[in-house]
Amino acid sequence: MLKTQASTTSAAAGSPDALLFREGMSRVAGAVHVVTTDGEAGRAGFTATAVTPVTDSPASLLVCINTASRSAQALLSNRVFCVNTLAAADLDLAAVFAGRAGLQGPDRFGQGEWSTLDTGSPALTTSLVSFDCRIGDARVVATHHVIIGEIVRIRLGEQRPPLVYQGRHYHEL
Repeated sequence: MLKTQASTTSAAAGSPDALLFREGMSRVAGAVHVVTTDGEAGRAGFTATAVTPVTDSPASLLVCINTASRSAQALLSNRVFCVNTLAAADLDLAAVFAGRAGLQGPDRFGQGEWSTLDTGSPALTTSLVSFDCRIGDARVVATHHVIIGEIVRIRLGEQRPPLVYQGRHYHEL
C-alpha cells in the first residue's frame, strides 16, 4: 500500500510548504554536474543537479544557481560557463564543488584535471560530457538565477557509470 503525506500550504495561496517541496525533490534522482566559469570576474565553480536541456536547435541548456552563491556573481559577470557531467568516479570532486571540503573559488580547481574549450571556462577532462556555453538569457526567479546557456561546443568523454544525486546522497547508476 502506498503511504501518502498530506501537503501543507505556505502563506502564498495554494503554494506547498518549502520543506515538503524539498523533501519531494530529494526523491527525484538527478545527474550531478560541476558548472565552471572563468574570465575577468575570476574562476569559479559549483556542483549542480538543476541542469536541463532546453532545445537542440539552437543547442541550449538551463542551469539554476542560488542568488546568494559566490559562484553566481562570477558566472554572470563572465557571461560564459561549462557544464561538466560527472562520472561516479568523480564523487570527491562533487563534494569539493559543493563546498564540503572548505575550498572556495579557484582553490577548488586543485582537484581534478582541467582543460578549456572555446569560452575559456574549465572543462573537466574526466567528465562524461562537457557543454561549453555563453549566456543567452538570465533572470532571477525567487531565490535563484535561471540561466540559459547557448552551447558553443560539446566535448564527449569516455562512457562510464554516471553520478546521480537522490535521497540527499550521491549514487552510482
